[in-house]
Amino acid sequence: MDMLRLTLQTTSDGVMLDKDLFKKCVQSNIVLLTQAFRRKFVIPDFMSFASHIDDLYESAKTQSGGKVADYIPQLAKFSPDLWGVSVCTVDGQRHSVGDTKVPFCLQSCVKPLKYAIAVNDLGTEYVHRYVGKEPSGLRFNKLFLNEDDKPHNPMVNAGAIVVTSLIKQGANNAEKFDYVMQFMNKMAGNEYVGFSNATFQSERESGDRNFAIGYYLKEKKCFPEGTDMVAILDFYFQLCSIEVTCESASVMAATLANGGFCPITGERVLSPEAVRNTLSLMHSCGMYDFSGQFAFHVGLPAKSGVAGGIILVVPNVMGMMCWSPPLDKMGNSVKGIHFCHDLVGLCNFHNYDNLRHFAKKLDPRREGGDQRVSVGTSASRFEKGEPPQVLPDGWLMEDHETISLYDMETDAERMSFS
Repeated sequence: MDMLRLTLQTTSDGVMLDKDLFKKCVQSNIVLLTQAFRRKFVIPDFMSFASHIDDLYESAKTQSGGKVADYIPQLAKFSPDLWGVSVCTVDGQRHSVGDTKVPFCLQSCVKPLKYAIAVNDLGTEYVHRYVGKEPSGLRFNKLFLNEDDKPHNPMVNAGAIVVTSLIKQGANNAEKFDYVMQFMNKMAGNEYVGFSNATFQSERESGDRNFAIGYYLKEKKCFPEGTDMVAILDFYFQLCSIEVTCESASVMAATLANGGFCPITGERVLSPEAVRNTLSLMHSCGMYDFSGQFAFHVGLPAKSGVAGGIILVVPNVMGMMCWSPPLDKMGNSVKGIHFCHDLVGLCNFHNYDNLRHFAKKLDPRREGGDQRVSVGTSASRFEKGEPPQVLPDGWLMEDHETISLYDMETDAERMSFS
């Protein structure tokens, strides 16, 4: 959109953009512009919804308490006053408030993302030969396996280390890291994804517990044959040290909400199978020992990390990233938890808010926001792996010349201009 604004500012009065220049200007925002031309947004009154987000942000900002994580020395350097929330809908509408441009490490928020990559590449059956699907009921860094001698799920450290060993087997760590970073960039719509080498070094130097877990997993033969456990732990620490901002991470969350299609670029990044499984595990296991409470009260897939992030998904609607470093005793952001509770208290986003005769809440998905509709109304699109809706075969320019922007018979995955 910045390119379009600049072009319009420098174009002489009365001179229209030609077809090629227009394509170049709008290509990076095609999904959003498609929905705008169709006048069909998932949240029709987005300005009003953004105002509610601002109110919830201010309410959570008053929450005190919690402690910035210090067992990884680099994390202890963040100010406890940092607080940001970013929203990205499945059709590319954006809103941010607070410290949303400050980079921070994903830490455990990377666990569902790398699990999604593993399932996308290898399939559910293969991945779950090595890791279970059940909540553990134990601390996330516990040295404990299930009755089949497998980690309980991919959201605890043992499970995440094993999942890390499945990604790009046979490649060296540099190739593996580049591969995951490319995936992350696609999920984020090519917005900010970085790497904190200082945090990586800090993780490695203070990672005795994870090394203990690694050797325990090796003893129990939890890794694929031929795995270099020490190299895998290095790779694990690298992935925890990937940096995002609230704004870029909200696009990642929206890619999950959108069935694996990035809402900014329209590109398919993940398979429907990978997204469904990832959201299921986020819902049951994503919030450390608070997962059951969060599922009960908030009812949405989420994953927290010790850097203070909470990645939240409202399927078929939007993704969010809340970030505030002070953590509660469970390891979750104090302000982030408060915000998520208040969001579901205001809007009918809880998975079971739409049962018949349930108390009415605000529904941002309907014009006026006063009617309820099921979160799952477009779930079939999730399962079929269909892309976001695009422009019709052609649209009319001022000179009445119809320009075909899309060949609707081409592969559904090709969401950019040819």
